[in-house]
Amino acid sequence: MSRSRGAALLLVMWLVLLLSGLVAGYAMSARIESLQGNGAARGVVAGEAARAGVELAVSRLLEQDPTQRWAADGRAYKMPFGRAAVSVVILDEAAKIDLNAAAPTLLAGLFEELGEPRERAARLAAAIVDWRDPDNLSQPAGGAEDPAYASAGLAWGAKDAPFDSVAELAQVLGIRPALVAAAVPHLTVYSSNATPDANIADPVVLAAMGLQPRSAPIDPDAPPASAGSGTYSIDSRARLPDGRSAHLSVVLRMGGNALPGSTYTPLRWQAGSDAR
Repeated sequence: MSRSRGAALLLVMWLVLLLSGLVAGYAMSARIESLQGNGAARGVVAGEAARAGVELAVSRLLEQDPTQRWAADGRAYKMPFGRAAVSVVILDEAAKIDLNAAAPTLLAGLFEELGEPRERAARLAAAIVDWRDPDNLSQPAGGAEDPAYASAGLAWGAKDAPFDSVAELAQVLGIRPALVAAAVPHLTVYSSNATPDANIADPVVLAAMGLQPRSAPIDPDAPPASAGSGTYSIDSRARLPDGRSAHLSVVLRMGGNALPGSTYTPLRWQAGSDAR
């Protein structure tokens, strides 16, 4: 009888321990799900704040009063949105070098400014021209048509058509990832201009054009130096007090050609977040 009671007590203790473990596991699971839900909710809040920054930028770009219109020259505009701190940078695509329209000398000037030796910069510029032109003839500076890509062991050749995006630059023969990363902020495929607008171009682009950089930094209170081309890249970042942030990088063309009645047409839309 004594042994039976001891066994029963041991069984009860094991059952209590098992139930305690199940309750603790459930509580931990509920806690994790709660934290994940709160984190996702904060991510949504940060993302919507970044979206609000883009929409405010659009409204200010379309502002009829020049004193209220935001400049698309790379200056940063900061504002609160609820509990989020939002920073918006706007750059006119006309301030950048167009991969489909720029002359080889301008492209080579950009690569030189980014640290490439002159001869190599000229070859890279020629490779870009060979990528975008419709023929299979290499440029005098070297260039890169299909045989050159095959010799390098690549599965593709020259596109022989215009660039659809700046990201295509990574596929051009000889252009290293580090150079792509350095060049992309200064390039576009949306302006169709042979030369950038020197009034709003950044120092790297001005140097590539053979011009002297502006002697004084941009006055944040100065009115826009250009009326604007109507196509803009907008970089909006929002950060919450807890450190969670969201980033929205877009290229917009003012007007609703794609959707009649809309304020703008998105040409590129890239969202990201940084949970901390």
